Amino acid sequence: MKLLKWGFIGCGEVAEKKSGPAFNEVEGSEVVAVMSRTEQRARAYAIKHGVPRWYTDAQELIDDADVNAIYIATPPSSHATFAIMAMKAGKPVYIEKPLAASYEDCARVNRISEQTGVPCFVAYYRRYLPYFIKVKEIIDKQVIGKILNVQVRFAVPPRELDYTHPDNLPWRLKPEISGGGYFYDLAPHQLDLLQYYFGVILDARGICANRGKLYTAEDSVSACFRFENDLPGSGSWCFVAHESAREDCIEVMGDKGRLTFSVFDYAPIQLYTSNGVESITVPNPSYVQFPLIKRVIEHLQGNGVCNCTSISATPVNWVLDRVLGKI
Repeated sequence: MKLLKWGFIGCGEVAEKKSGPAFNEVEGSEVVAVMSRTEQRARAYAIKHGVPRWYTDAQELIDDADVNAIYIATPPSSHATFAIMAMKAGKPVYIEKPLAASYEDCARVNRISEQTGVPCFVAYYRRYLPYFIKVKEIIDKQVIGKILNVQVRFAVPPRELDYTHPDNLPWRLKPEISGGGYFYDLAPHQLDLLQYYFGVILDARGICANRGKLYTAEDSVSACFRFENDLPGSGSWCFVAHESAREDCIEVMGDKGRLTFSVFDYAPIQLYTSNGVESITVPNPSYVQFPLIKRVIEHLQGNGVCNCTSISATPVNWVLDRVLGKI
């Protein structure tokens, strides 16, 4: 069995809570180095998690002869750069979502992956969580019949950090770093799931606005889209809503019933048919990225196939950029 020795580029909140520990829980995998531009953060993460080496320069980590796979957990604007550096060094890459801060950068990553033959995976881990697998099972078994329409509804109040001075705003609200506002950070998970369930979105358009005036990025988005099987869909996102409007829901309508589920709250799946209403609770693992990371590692060891690649992730960025009017 090939031993995967991971180097982390970025060791912030995501690597701490959602993904990092999972790399050490899969057989044949271990974390041997971490990197952060902040020396204190890199050293603290390494000490806390028992990682042998830490760096403040990404190239040094990539050049580490003991590292043979790279996890990129930085803001999206640097995803493409670090991924290309790693793949040119012959080291497979696992990147946080979205794949990049623009569709154009996604195309660059795919081109280098094809040229080098080095695989690149993207952390759309919800595809592999039991909760969303159950949703797919209900859809695929046509429990609600032929699918007629899909709607995404998401609304949350502003976060405390949203009220800070523009110089101190979180990177997610800086389009030059994140690709957009919260829409570019949160909607990718929803759009990836929809394309996982219903196929690639071939047409998308949107209307964006800044209604709260707390920052310059869009805070309210409405969109419509069409899947490759001609299924129509729509979505609305508001990140400055009143608490009473809080919602996290995807509704799938069929000719024999309907299905609702959440993407971030993991609220019980609601199945409506002529038999009545069924509430389905599906627990997820403690480290939500574990199932996908396990599949990535098995793929790299030659023991399976992981389809959560940069190629499959790119249509998400295309839709995001279309909705925001970037392309």
